[in-house]
Amino acid sequence: MVPRILRRQHVEAQTGLSRSNIYDLIAREEFPRPIKIGARAVGWIETDIVDWINSKIEAAQREGIK
Repeated sequence: MVPRILRRQHVEAQTGLSRSNIYDLIAREEFPRPIKIGARAVGWIETDIVDWINSKIEAAQREGIK
């Protein structure tokens, strides 16, 4: 399967995070870094985002939060 690259707007929709929150988490190394896909464009590898979401779900379940 060919990995998909997601643009920021789609990452925001998938995670529920705002642009500033995404970049704050990246700076704290708590969110996947984007890859460069053009001179002025970046995107995220879809599996990295899915893995991040799943890790948040698993952490919430361990803490008893649903």
